[in-house]
Amino acid sequence: MRLFGLIGYPLGHSFSKPWFNAKFEREGLDAFYENYPITQIEELNRLLEENPALEGINVTIPYKESVIPFLHLKSEVVEETGACNCIRIRNGKLEGFNTDVVGFEKSLLKSLAPHHSHALVLGTGGASKAVQYVLRKLRIPFIVISRKADPKFGILSYEQLNDQLLQSATLWINTTPLGMYPNVDSCPPLNYSVIGDRHYLYDLVYNPAETLFLRNGKAQGAVTENGHDMLVIQAEEGWKIWNQ
Repeated sequence: MRLFGLIGYPLGHSFSKPWFNAKFEREGLDAFYENYPITQIEELNRLLEENPALEGINVTIPYKESVIPFLHLKSEVVEETGACNCIRIRNGKLEGFNTDVVGFEKSLLKSLAPHHSHALVLGTGGASKAVQYVLRKLRIPFIVISRKADPKFGILSYEQLNDQLLQSATLWINTTPLGMYPNVDSCPPLNYSVIGDRHYLYDLVYNPAETLFLRNGKAQGAVTENGHDMLVIQAEEGWKIWNQ
């Protein structure tokens, strides 16, 4: 039996295990996908020693960046983003890829319009790095927002945002876990009243299907999209990589 899995912490929100195992059953594949919640990235070596049959691993919050030193080989996108969410294991060597990039781009483009010409990227983690990569590729100017400002890298804090900036940035992308199950009553601290029907709110969170962030946008007439399609696309891309 072929073995694959997911590392991160916590993993109660993840769709990967049921999605992959349903895929394996549907396609008659002798394979299994398991969740491996690890409380610190240093546990990865022990996990690999205990599960030598592992052929591939997905990586989720909070290890998309800290897993990089464990890789023997890195794709060009991993090199450029500094984030990895998919690992192929062959002959004891770990090769890192970033399928978030293709997943986000294909999903975003479904509803992207010409007037979605400036973006706010909420969060600075591994998922944010993939989003920033795509926005640069699409030539959409963006500002990264975090809890703490970092002038050296042009990162603003939420407190530094004003209504004019919120109105002119018609594409808001949440890469933080705010609003993710079970903390469904949380959302990024923004003035949602300035949103109009020319805004597009994209949330990488997919559980719940409609976060408070998205509900706030929809109430103001904005286009909204959750991260489900992105997750399905990146999962399929990961499966292709594991079988190359």
